Amino acid sequence: MTGMRLPIADAAASFRWEGVGGSDCCWGSGSGAIQGRVVMVVAVTSVLFHSFSLSFSPATDLRRPLNKGRVNASLNMDVEAPNPLKLKSNGSNEVIEEEAKFIVGSYARAPVVLSSGKGCKLYDPEGREFLDCAAGIAVNALGHGDPDWVRAVTEQANILTHVSNAYYTIPQVELAKCLVGNSFADRVFFTNSGTEANEAAIKFSRKFQRFIHPNNKQPATEFISFTNSFHGRTMGALALTSKEHYRSPFEPVMPGVTFLEYGNIQAAIDLIRNGMIAAVFVEPVQGEGGIYSATKEFLQALRSACDDAGSLLVFDEIQCGLGRTGYLWAHEAYGVFPDMMTLAKPLAGGLPIGATLVTERVASAIAHGDHGSTFAGSPFVCSAAISVFNKIANPSFLSSVSKKGDYMKELLNQKLGGNPHVKEIRGWGLMIGIELDVSALPLVDACRNSGLIVLTAGKGNVVRLVPPLIISEEELKHAAEILHECLPALDNSN
Repeated sequence: MTGMRLPIADAAASFRWEGVGGSDCCWGSGSGAIQGRVVMVVAVTSVLFHSFSLSFSPATDLRRPLNKGRVNASLNMDVEAPNPLKLKSNGSNEVIEEEAKFIVGSYARAPVVLSSGKGCKLYDPEGREFLDCAAGIAVNALGHGDPDWVRAVTEQANILTHVSNAYYTIPQVELAKCLVGNSFADRVFFTNSGTEANEAAIKFSRKFQRFIHPNNKQPATEFISFTNSFHGRTMGALALTSKEHYRSPFEPVMPGVTFLEYGNIQAAIDLIRNGMIAAVFVEPVQGEGGIYSATKEFLQALRSACDDAGSLLVFDEIQCGLGRTGYLWAHEAYGVFPDMMTLAKPLAGGLPIGATLVTERVASAIAHGDHGSTFAGSPFVCSAAISVFNKIANPSFLSSVSKKGDYMKELLNQKLGGNPHVKEIRGWGLMIGIELDVSALPLVDACRNSGLIVLTAGKGNVVRLVPPLIISEEELKHAAEILHECLPALDNSN
């Protein structure tokens, strides 16, 4: 019985022999074959059987009758750690085919199935390895399977996962203290995603204007957003998103939004001065829009104009916040501070969370029942977020992000800068865009086929690099080499 492979994950076992047929039981073959069975008692523990063998005590001639048909046996097993690639039998093609049958077709997915990950590496069911420079769209800031994150999630799952916001929970309060203690904000409202965080900011903006102007029958209710902006896909946040093809299938969206040119100071000042703007929404660094950074003068002008007119200034840092630029918050680099800031992507390390951070002045306008969420701020997700925040907020961690970002941009300029298709390499920290004069998709596809995962941005002509913030310089060098090797794919594009 040696060499037997059992496809059982997380199991250990003990065996006993139970003979049948009384004293005529024996081990062997042919006419002397044993009449009985081996009974295996299995307990879950975390191993896979590689092989096992049985030995008997006391020494027994199993070709002779057994005492009452019973004998003691001990089991020796070789074990190995569980391998998720071996536990799942579904191949990539099968998964892709089944997805087409059962999932709403709203995603234009890349033709790859990702089944496991560790650090900055991802794997498909066939065992192919990919260097992850997308991080789940700037979500997995600590990579995949960070030990402290796993510990926090595991421990909290064994304590308490969800009770709703009808009750107080400790991790939610502790996370709020972390965010308030390390930002401009005085209070936090938790959500489940970035778009929900922006929806909360929209509601808070309108409620604030009614609160401070109680006798005004027509308080400010309109909003300013900017070209190349992306604020989410729910109806309010969608109305603030500039790309028309996102909005047009679902119109009419929320009215009262004006899009101005990103960076146009005078246009913004003129519109804010009309007194009808409840809030201005702006990304200090635009991600989906193409990795465009605001200027200090632009954000300062928005701050001053909002203060003069009584409008609120909202910074959407869902992608650029929490260490991505090498600053804890992207706006810190400008020395300009908002009335509200929305967060999401990296905050819980891959679990769904969003947050709307507000000043006390804004919070004072919000009363019980004005807004709410069943799932938001659960003990489970907040415990994960605390572990993420504590790592990223460390000054040495943030310094390493800045250093690696500078290193990567230097590498890219060396390896890609001379290519005629490359117009500009820009970004802050580990939020980098490579603008091309053609579609970026052929390069993105070629990189993926060569084991590197990157994204597009802008009008489809920008390669977006938003890797885990823990990525090493060696891995960044490897990514730059793959990008360089795949550049010929652009020569065949239209």
